[in-house]
Amino acid sequence: MPSFHNGSVEIAYIDEGEGDPIFLVHGFGSTAGVNWVYPGWVSALTKAERRVVALDNRGHGASSKLYDRAEYSLDIMAGDVRALMDHLNIERADIMGYSLGSRISCRVALHHPERLRSLIIGGLGYGLIEGGGPGEDVALALEAPSLEDVTDPMGRMFRAFADQTRSDRRALVACLRGSRQWLTPEQAASIKLPTLIAVGTKDDVGGSAEKLHQVMTHAEVLDIPDRDHMRAVGDRVYKEGVLAFLDRQG
Repeated sequence: MPSFHNGSVEIAYIDEGEGDPIFLVHGFGSTAGVNWVYPGWVSALTKAERRVVALDNRGHGASSKLYDRAEYSLDIMAGDVRALMDHLNIERADIMGYSLGSRISCRVALHHPERLRSLIIGGLGYGLIEGGGPGEDVALALEAPSLEDVTDPMGRMFRAFADQTRSDRRALVACLRGSRQWLTPEQAASIKLPTLIAVGTKDDVGGSAEKLHQVMTHAEVLDIPDRDHMRAVGDRVYKEGVLAFLDRQG
């Protein structure tokens, strides 16, 4: 897996396929492989003649593990994406995030809209503005001696996922506590890029897609039927909807 340095931080990434580039930004506790390769996204996008770039966020996967929460603000993590674009000499790209990756992608869209063609917000609805999702209960679950010591349902879900992916739980805790920033309604409404909001209809983590659409009125909404936050990632309806959205951008 190739990597580059943004300052002193090493960021690992994959870069596959040829065509119009799309950057993929994974969710909390995940990796480029778990979020995008194994569920078939990289294959589907490269078959659609797209160049696919997916990074391991700092604190995750093969990227540097940092233990100071100040190293994980959303603006800093969005800076990793922009720095990777510069490293690969990609002037402009589509971007798709999932959950935390969507919050990072929205920061790229907010601060550097000239670098993006379109924005796909996966696994995140009005939680972009009102918060929610993994919080201190999840941080405590990650710090617990074992999964058996965790009783909070969301904490158990994320702890089991972290154990499954063999993540550095200390780095994840720093990331979680450092990245809990939200957009204001005014900031979200100011993002005028072509936007798709894609959330599972049974997702109780990301918040309402329709409520976010009421703020980002130019956006399109894709409901992923009968999928919760974890199971929506590789869903066929999600993939087909994203590919159709990208095709509409020309």
